[in-house]
Amino acid sequence: MTSLKRSTTGEPNAPNISSKVYVRSTKAGKAQKIVREIYLRQDIPCSSKLCSSCLSSAPADANGVVAPFVLSEGPARTRGFPNGHYLVPDTNILLQGLDLIEQTSAFYDVIILQTVLEEFQHRSLPLYNRLLALTRSEDKRFYVFFNEFRLETYVKRQVGETINDRNDRAVRRAVEWYGKHLKEEMKRKGQSTRLPSIVMLSDDVANLRKAKEEGLCAFSLEGYVSGLEDADRMLDMVSAARQDRDAMVNKGQLFYPEHYSVSKMRTGVKAGVLHQGIFNASTFNYLEGSIQVSAFERPLVILGRENINRAMQGDIAVVEVLPRDQWKMPSSKIVEEDTLNKNENADAEEGEAITTEQERRALQDAVRAVHGKTSKDEPQPTARVVGIMKRNWRQYVGHIDMSSSNRSINQGRKQEIVFLIPMDKRIPRIRIRTRQASDLVGKRVLVTVDSWERDSRYPMGHFVRSLGELESKEAETEALLLEYDVQYRPFPKIVLDCLPEEGHNWKVPESTTDPGWRDRKDLRDLLVCSIDPPNCQDIDDALHARKLPNGNFEVGVHIADVSHFVKPNNAMDAEASARGTTVYLVNKRIDMLPKLLGTNLCSLMPYVERYAFSVLWEMTPEAEVVDSTFTKSVIRSREAFSYEQAQLRINDQNQNDELTQGMRALLVLSKKLHQKRMDAGALNLASPEVKIQTESETSDPMDVEVKQMLATNSLVEEFMLLANISVAGKIYSSTPQTALLRRHTAPPPTNFTDLQTQLRVKRNLTLRIDSSKALADSLDACVDPTEPFFNTLIRILATRCMMSAEYFCSGAHAPPDFRHYGLASPIYTHFTSPIRRYADLLAHRQLAAAIAHEPLHPSLLSKSTLDAVCNNLNRRHRNAQLAARASVEYYVGQALKGTVRLEQAWVMRVLANGFVVFVPRFGIEGLIRVRDLAEPEPQSEFDPENFVLEITGSRRVRIELFGKVQVRIRDLREERTGKRGISMELV
Repeated sequence: MTSLKRSTTGEPNAPNISSKVYVRSTKAGKAQKIVREIYLRQDIPCSSKLCSSCLSSAPADANGVVAPFVLSEGPARTRGFPNGHYLVPDTNILLQGLDLIEQTSAFYDVIILQTVLEEFQHRSLPLYNRLLALTRSEDKRFYVFFNEFRLETYVKRQVGETINDRNDRAVRRAVEWYGKHLKEEMKRKGQSTRLPSIVMLSDDVANLRKAKEEGLCAFSLEGYVSGLEDADRMLDMVSAARQDRDAMVNKGQLFYPEHYSVSKMRTGVKAGVLHQGIFNASTFNYLEGSIQVSAFERPLVILGRENINRAMQGDIAVVEVLPRDQWKMPSSKIVEEDTLNKNENADAEEGEAITTEQERRALQDAVRAVHGKTSKDEPQPTARVVGIMKRNWRQYVGHIDMSSSNRSINQGRKQEIVFLIPMDKRIPRIRIRTRQASDLVGKRVLVTVDSWERDSRYPMGHFVRSLGELESKEAETEALLLEYDVQYRPFPKIVLDCLPEEGHNWKVPESTTDPGWRDRKDLRDLLVCSIDPPNCQDIDDALHARKLPNGNFEVGVHIADVSHFVKPNNAMDAEASARGTTVYLVNKRIDMLPKLLGTNLCSLMPYVERYAFSVLWEMTPEAEVVDSTFTKSVIRSREAFSYEQAQLRINDQNQNDELTQGMRALLVLSKKLHQKRMDAGALNLASPEVKIQTESETSDPMDVEVKQMLATNSLVEEFMLLANISVAGKIYSSTPQTALLRRHTAPPPTNFTDLQTQLRVKRNLTLRIDSSKALADSLDACVDPTEPFFNTLIRILATRCMMSAEYFCSGAHAPPDFRHYGLASPIYTHFTSPIRRYADLLAHRQLAAAIAHEPLHPSLLSKSTLDAVCNNLNRRHRNAQLAARASVEYYVGQALKGTVRLEQAWVMRVLANGFVVFVPRFGIEGLIRVRDLAEPEPQSEFDPENFVLEITGSRRVRIELFGKVQVRIRDLREERTGKRGISMELV
């Protein structure tokens, strides 16, 4: 790298130029030289309110406004820093200690260097986003200092110097400059006694040594925290990773195989000798996992601790396929860690093996249970993990294993190592060091994983904070929000500042010459109504239908015009993009947009005028679309119905007003649209949905019932689907490379192999999967004349064989791959719910550009930007669904608390030592273990070919797949997860 600098004797604001030279390899394998010029300046401010010289020379923005300075003129004082201090952390401090730095009791006035921020972004994008949130917080006062562009703080990489050493030197240079700069400023003002300290934080021993040799004030994270008032509590949050490595280095015994280097893994994957995919841990057997890779139709099976080799749920792992004679079938036996490793000492690893003798026997039994009985199924390809390409570590919620804590330690706050048992059964126990173990027992606790070394059977983490008592409504709700990474904090001021100044007093302008009316159709005379779940406040959509003189119908879907209020790339747009979707829990709603918009200004409430984006069709009485129109509009909804109210209105023969007639027309047309979709091969799948009856004042659950679907549910669904399909075609024709669409890929045939075999063996039924139409027809044929629910059960199981639908940018796939398999539609998007889905908001912007209402923002013309947005939306959408299900599961347990119910259930899976049943009455499923059927534990004989479990000994019963049983249901707090759920016993 060479550096060409202009003279610094001229104007202080004159730019100096440095050039960086990079060499990278192209796809063709050739070397490409890239030269980038860096303009070095002297007007980048320190942003301390103590400094008036920077304030006078700081550059202004396009409006002539200088950004307000961030760092306080009176930073926090401690015993070690009586004049106060500013903090400058390096990258590893942020990586290992961000949970601690986010605390409100310390870590204010922090300088985030550009060097550190850029390195941090490449190391962990989720943590990077959390750090950016801190820089936007007015309370914490985090300032991003662009040291790479300031002349005095820019450092040139020396010959033979590593990138890491150069970056460490850049951090030290910035710390040195800040100290000298503020010293000169305070001296000039005659206030040198008020000079705050500039404190560098680093856990790099060499960096700390060099800093002290250079006369800088530098501390390790633990050393700095030890001097704070709340040191005992905060020291628990210091990452244990380095301590753990130092403590283990002399043990001598290495448990797990060493992971391959990244370069070795990439070379192996490219050569086809290694395979990469997402690791999925089994929910029934903690010693088993699987990974789907493109080279094999069925998932690769991974059995045993050694072969799993520290992979955790969601990690991008690299595996090596074992020789064919070592291939196995997935186990059909329940293997639970609690049973095998109960009362294990969290602080004792000396001389441990990876796999205990109990685990080895259990794994052998699980494999033998399948292989000893069947000859029809060939073993599945089996693999071992050789490395982790990308960790999926996040913050985990759980509770302290009481047996791992020395409850007698109540004095002196002695540190001990205890187990945290995560709520997610797929996550292994996590060791944490804490001085608060006795206080944390019985609490929901949040931790972060720091490391998982070869010589530790379990990952090591650190305590973040306590959420509250186990089973308390507040703690359990926050726990599931954290588990599924739901952004639930209040909207920051910078977001709320984007709302209309009129607040709740905003209304549609009376004058149609107002700019807000530009290119909008006045549809206030139409008899529009909305149909939603009961008590819906965020009303996205409304409909109307009226007969035309030619005998056809005009049908309109009117969607809240959220894009009028949320402009691209402002703070509210960024927040909505990050949240991705509104999350609906049983007791609360976590909004994507501030309440003022979601439940008021955008919501299509009755009797008030609202901005809308309307899709209008002319339809024949047979529901054939003759013409389509897309327009911004103003509407005035006449009524807001619940599904039940709308059904009653339609059915009431005494009601014959125009609005009711329009609703009846919508219902008739919707049935014809539905039939057209079914004829085209759309799937009518099933997933159990339950409704929790709650007490009106306290929201405490009282009872559980399965949701009843009415004809009006289908009415709304059909027209929303039609609107989404119509908009998808319009935006794709306008921007064929960057339309935001949604697709549902056809499931691979292997996904249905087990269900096909089960139906053939148990009911002599055939499930055809060569097309969505064939699957739909064969699902219709899966009936038991004496048991109507049997067909629903098969549809539930078929749903679980499907792929997940996903958002994508149209330029990323060929048009044949746009197809939505479940809807049998060649193209699809989401347009109809912009209040609660960010994808719909983007579709609104693209549609507005397609009809020339407003130009398309540049961000919606970038494929790479849209790909990143779609990845986030897919993750947020999935997490929202899981959080909603977890909320229902928790409230079902609470609703049944203290009660015992006898219910009919269906056997939906048979294992070697247990079976899974589904209860239609509550829409829930549960696991019944053989060991729980009687005392002493009965014997069991598993026939995997016929899906039969024969139980003998202390209890005699025959369990068959798809059979009906009676179960006793009661509430139970799971010892493993600490969650209140339901327990099922065979009657």
